[in-house]
Amino acid sequence: MTPSRRNFLAAGLALPAVASATRTSNSEQAPQTSLKPLPSGPAMRYKTLGKTGLKVTAVGFGCMVTSDGSVVERAADIGITYFDTARNYQSGNNERMVGAALKNRRKDIVLSTKTEARDKAGALAQLDTSLKELATDFVDIWYLHGRTNPSDITDDLIEAQQIAKKAGKIRFAGVSTHSGQRDLIPFLAKHPNIDVILTQYNFSMEPFMNEVIDEAAKAGKGIVAMKVMAGGFRRPQPGNPVYEKLKRDGAMLAALKWVVRNPNVHTTVPSMTDMDQLDDNLKAMAQPFGAEDQKLLALQLEHIAPMYCRMCGECNGQCRQGLPVADVLRFLTYAEGYKQFALGRERFLELEPAHTAVRCGDCPGCTVQCPYGVKVAQRLIRAQELFAC
Repeated sequence: MTPSRRNFLAAGLALPAVASATRTSNSEQAPQTSLKPLPSGPAMRYKTLGKTGLKVTAVGFGCMVTSDGSVVERAADIGITYFDTARNYQSGNNERMVGAALKNRRKDIVLSTKTEARDKAGALAQLDTSLKELATDFVDIWYLHGRTNPSDITDDLIEAQQIAKKAGKIRFAGVSTHSGQRDLIPFLAKHPNIDVILTQYNFSMEPFMNEVIDEAAKAGKGIVAMKVMAGGFRRPQPGNPVYEKLKRDGAMLAALKWVVRNPNVHTTVPSMTDMDQLDDNLKAMAQPFGAEDQKLLALQLEHIAPMYCRMCGECNGQCRQGLPVADVLRFLTYAEGYKQFALGRERFLELEPAHTAVRCGDCPGCTVQCPYGVKVAQRLIRAQELFAC
């Protein structure tokens, strides 16, 4: 790792702690938090989700890759209050599973879902389907999903959210984003009709993310963090230069603790597929982020650098064949990091036929250069080998 990369990493890992120390001196700006020990379980740390007033656990539940409803039920029983799904997760089956798991706990939890529709009629139709599948009359937060630019937040879609609010089908309106945060989050922070922002946020990202999140939180927006594990890549295989340093568990918990410690991130939605993951993630609310965690994340960043796309947008327009490079790399992460091959392939096959037909191995040389060291050509070829028909 070059000296400049080390300096960047140190700044990225340290910034939220500095920001926390600054903000806690102003009681009006410090988010409300509390630590509640449960009689038969771990401590629960609560925060208030911006001006919504919703009380949420600092560690929520991202349901996207969960197929076992008993894990969702147990999370609610233990005390987790925030659960996140979407209309398109698992071809609609995820909402059905979540609704069944939480049907007896609806009054105790905060439930969110999302739409990828690009027009008012389509979005409202999806919302009605979501409510039916979730077996509820309303959702607490309804997100416009996967938006990148301010131009994606059309008046038509904002009107759909306002119609849903007036009808009592949603309580609050949100937007989710995987990339483009440098411009999109400040835009959303100033938007009077957006209540909650769900954004990719993890230890691998540039320090500007702390600045835009801080701005949005000060504007009263609820902040929810996703992709908190930076791809979920776990221990490297024997032979990898950092294998011996990372062979013990802990990098994923350290990554979650890094996010939770930021006082302007109100909750998180890490994926949980089984009881062990649930138990591990809960520790992030009780254990402080320390020096050992910082060292572990430095090693983890070294490990994932050739693989993990930060969705920074620097590669936009660089591919001579027009591939949406960041999207393809994200789909590969679903398969290799999250161990969700079907999800990755499903998303890949949703691309335009001209893009799924591309074979990067046929190119004379890759025109895409990642500033963070991702081996783009190698990763794209891997995605095509895994997913293409």
